[in-house]
Amino acid sequence: MWQREYCIFEELIMPKVNDVTVVEASEDYHAIRTKEIVYAIRRLMQAGEHYTKELNKIFNVSSAQINCLIALYENGPLSPSQIAKHVMVSSSTVTGIIDRLENKDLVKRLRISPDRRVVTVELTQAGKVLAENAPPPIQQKIIDGLNNLSPEKIDEIALTLKRLTDMLDVQDLKVT
Repeated sequence: MWQREYCIFEELIMPKVNDVTVVEASEDYHAIRTKEIVYAIRRLMQAGEHYTKELNKIFNVSSAQINCLIALYENGPLSPSQIAKHVMVSSSTVTGIIDRLENKDLVKRLRISPDRRVVTVELTQAGKVLAENAPPPIQQKIIDGLNNLSPEKIDEIALTLKRLTDMLDVQDLKVT
């Protein structure tokens, strides 16, 4: 059981527990929790990398490409800007994704509007088969997990992640 005592430290009364001041325990706690947070972030990043490697190995597509295929499968033919909104990337990024998918014969660009500048992207039969058989995007696991939480827990996670992005000064960084 913890025994509570007090010691004088720099003219302040600091609580003491089993001959360790709370300041020392607090520093240990801070260091331990900081390591746990960094470790958890690394695990998230590694999970994303592992998912992408497995997709590439098994289906010869990246996670961004599978997200694009699934968006087209779920919504039908879309313009590149609509795809970008669905998969949360910039229009310039989606152009490269579409180029690579077109080279793999998974999508095709169509000019069906009288305005020849308007491009629509649709799945080929091979793209449809891949979209039907590919695993769900990794973010779907997060979405499913968040759906099981209370609104208060979701708010807590959102605020914490915002603090982390603010610390890293990445809040304005575009997701690609």
